[in-house]
Amino acid sequence: MIKHIVFWQIKDDLQKQIVMPKMKEMLTGLVGKIDGLISAEVGFNYNGGEYDIALYSVFENKEALAIYADHPEHLIVKKYVHEVIKGRTAVDYEI
Repeated sequence: MIKHIVFWQIKDDLQKQIVMPKMKEMLTGLVGKIDGLISAEVGFNYNGGEYDIALYSVFENKEALAIYADHPEHLIVKKYVHEVIKGRTAVDYEI
């Protein structure tokens, strides 16, 4: 299995209450639409720090993560996310 963890910084503090729930809905909505994506959990950082929102997702294998990266449904979400963020970092690891 592959764990895919992403953290984002939202551009506009005033828009966080709109943007973050929408991102959560879009990202978690990919489960069941993309083969190999087992689960997706999204949380909002309440503890300060550099990042505002986190994605914790699980894939069957590296191939499934690669399919996800280019999947049309994911690309729609990615386009929106890139419009509203100012920073991102990610980690992928195999267990």
